[in-house]
Amino acid sequence: MSEAEKLARLFLEGNHAEALHFIKQQPDQNRMVLFRDQFTPAMYMIGDLWENNEISVADEHLATGVCDFVLSRLFQVTADETKREKKAMFLCLQGEQHYLGIKMINSIFEEKGWETKYYGASLPLEYALKSALQWKPEVIGLSVSIVYNLPVLKNYVRSLAALPNKPAILVGGRLTEKYDLEPYVNNQGIIIKNLQQAEKWLDEYTEERINAYK
Repeated sequence: MSEAEKLARLFLEGNHAEALHFIKQQPDQNRMVLFRDQFTPAMYMIGDLWENNEISVADEHLATGVCDFVLSRLFQVTADETKREKKAMFLCLQGEQHYLGIKMINSIFEEKGWETKYYGASLPLEYALKSALQWKPEVIGLSVSIVYNLPVLKNYVRSLAALPNKPAILVGGRLTEKYDLEPYVNNQGIIIKNLQQAEKWLDEYTEERINAYK
């Protein structure tokens, strides 16, 4: 049994303490490595079990809750880390409940020195716009995982990209590897297919930003 399979089993058992202990015992505590090698494959396994009717919706919700708990306890922002200049906000489209992927991307931005606002699942566009107008983030990350929400995605991208401060719009989620989302972002958003792409884009964006001020 792989390490990711062991983690998936702990999530499905609802074992918060053991799951947290398991992650803390991993030899590499770099969050990107943990996300790539442990959390993501574990949750994909659980998703496959649910799609194949091998576990119930309740099982999947329990596993998600334990995973969320471990993520929250593992990477906590201290008071000293809140004084940051670059800002990004992350949210799922209205009706979207699969939030763990975008929570991990939010965590990567925090690790790279960004101040973030993480809104979680199902944030209506009107509230996303109001928050973005007030806070003026440089980056807004969106998550979409349900096919019938693709027209909704188009509206979110168009509306958020038109904000006065012109934020970069990142689009991620399960559908990015299965469908061509370009017609729905219409060159106004950047499609991010996985965590590695998110980190690569972030590093390149940061380098461009630094060079612009030289």
